[in-house]
Amino acid sequence: MSGSAKNKCAGKKLAEEAGILLTKWGAGAHEKAKKILLTEKIKCKIVQEAMRYFVQEWRDVKHPGLLSISCEAVGGDPNSVNDIGAALLFLLGSAHIHDDIIDQSKTKGGKLTVYGKFGQDIALLVGDALLFEGLTLLHQFCEKLPEHKRRTIIDLTKAAFFEIGSGEASEVILRKKSSLSPEECLEYLKMRAAMAEAVMRIGATIGDGSEKKIEILGHYGRTLGLLSAIREEFIDIFEPEEVMNRYMNECLPLPMLYALQNEQKKSEIIKLLKKTKITETDIDKLVCLVMNVKNVQNLKKIMISLAEKEIRKLGNVKQNQKILELLLRSTIEDI
Repeated sequence: MSGSAKNKCAGKKLAEEAGILLTKWGAGAHEKAKKILLTEKIKCKIVQEAMRYFVQEWRDVKHPGLLSISCEAVGGDPNSVNDIGAALLFLLGSAHIHDDIIDQSKTKGGKLTVYGKFGQDIALLVGDALLFEGLTLLHQFCEKLPEHKRRTIIDLTKAAFFEIGSGEASEVILRKKSSLSPEECLEYLKMRAAMAEAVMRIGATIGDGSEKKIEILGHYGRTLGLLSAIREEFIDIFEPEEVMNRYMNECLPLPMLYALQNEQKKSEIIKLLKKTKITETDIDKLVCLVMNVKNVQNLKKIMISLAEKEIRKLGNVKQNQKILELLLRSTIEDI
């Protein structure tokens, strides 16, 4: 596949700008979380090494960034959410590591995961350590808040992780099916968007936002999370290792599931997927087979419609409106 084609799918201009914005807004929580982990005294050398490796490769800026943006969008201080942002990063890091173990994902973005570098047992222990670190920090932060905010944050966090867990369980069950429908995959992706909704609601709650604004920002978060997840499904089609791993251990990307409903292209797609090794040339063929299918084109139209609808609602949220709009548009650029 040509470099230009990959850049087109990744939405180079807006995606890079969105990444810079989220990195900036989530920097406080991210640095706090890294500092806590790097100063944590761990007696087992290999676990300490794995923990440090995880910190070095830690790239989750989306959720702490959204948390800060949401807080300021309702008039709050974005720095006031750094503690809870760090706590949520630990919990999300734990979920990601456990997810890699379940999916047997040894690499992501061309780099070894903790599971890929240190194996299942050490990865599991690191994931557990992050879970306890996150729960402890979340408790410490919530103790400083009024009762109604404390209860809201705990309930939102619990509900989001339960939904994410249910989504992962659904994926495990679905991947065993001989024929997975795009609708089933889409439902799973909606569950994955739970945390984006939760952090938007939490940020707006800490910032003393009105019920109306909390609802608008929460719905925005769910839509942004879903669109981001679908976009990642498109991007995965361009990565040989990712396509192979998803065919062998996970569910195929959503656009590919839609393409498989086309009987004329199904046999060609399956033939490519069954190869011992998928090359860049094979990826070019897969992309051509998938992208021109009518249902895939319809999926793109639905994504654009969802984004535009959400952007119109942002008229009720004056502060950070342009930032929120840019983040949405980055999910649909060049798809």
